[in-house]
Amino acid sequence: MTKDQLKQIAIYALDRNIEIYTPLLNRFMHEYNICGKLRESAFLATVIHESGSFKYTREIASGKAYEGRKDLGNIYKGDGERFRGRALIQITGRANYQEASDALKVDFVANPELLETPDFATEVSCWWWNSRDLNRLADMGKFKEITRKVNGGYNGMADREKWYNLALNVL
Repeated sequence: MTKDQLKQIAIYALDRNIEIYTPLLNRFMHEYNICGKLRESAFLATVIHESGSFKYTREIASGKAYEGRKDLGNIYKGDGERFRGRALIQITGRANYQEASDALKVDFVANPELLETPDFATEVSCWWWNSRDLNRLADMGKFKEITRKVNGGYNGMADREKWYNLALNVL
């Protein structure tokens, strides 16, 4: 994917973010086999929506809504805020942070802010996508199901579909 292609898809992204994220996306999408039009389009649409066109690598909301959510592994006081959505795909919860830590051999539980850096924000998003077998769903064109797995529901579905269709056309 070229910078021009990413700019045509992520039309609201700042030029500096296109410059930063294009090589990172190319590197880590390839490393995690997010390759081909269907996979790339579904992944890009998801992270463009989740990150506000590469603007946010930390959820804007405080994370208080996740406090005490045992399904996310948030078992200690303060876990909701500490482990709010981060990375381009906005992984959420102590359990996801621990799983990413184990997989990448980086302590994101002790250092959650690392997921806000472009390199880790991109790699962890690609890792998470791959670890949830979302390439398989992308290959079948099941973008709505991908959204449910990423988001837990269908929040922002129209926006996500807009990015998905644009990516399919550009790529």
